[in-house]
Amino acid sequence: MPGLWFEQFAEGMVIDHPIRRTVTEGDNVLFCAITMNPAALHLDAEAAKATAFGRPIVNSLYTLGLMVGISVYDTTLGTTVANLGFEEVAFPAPLFHGDTVSVRTTVLAVRESASRPAEGIVTLLHEAFRQDGVVVARCRRAALMRKRPVGEAAA
Repeated sequence: MPGLWFEQFAEGMVIDHPIRRTVTEGDNVLFCAITMNPAALHLDAEAAKATAFGRPIVNSLYTLGLMVGISVYDTTLGTTVANLGFEEVAFPAPLFHGDTVSVRTTVLAVRESASRPAEGIVTLLHEAFRQDGVVVARCRRAALMRKRPVGEAAA
């Protein structure tokens, strides 16, 4: 199982995720279409020329989803019970078609669940970067994580 069990997380742990993704115009257009977001800033190259960005920007919710998605394999795949919430979501710089996204995750907190003895809560800081090192997104994510099943050997 690729994800980490609750016990494998440690406060201060940093994961530089090996998967990167170059965002295409098609990604952005499809995401806008399936989420019913018709904003010209994302879909109309001529209208976007008149904005501060001068060209279409990638939908911020796509950026958020991509950032978390890139992190999943190394953190929560198969070991999470549920996402408990996202806080302090920010998009400090735009993401454009053709930009390549990389992600870093820092473990901010690890604590036992008071009501679920087989689980614990991990708070993660996800940060997404463009190829030039500029941060394009960040968020704090709280996840309810499974503890390693009794009798299963540590990897």
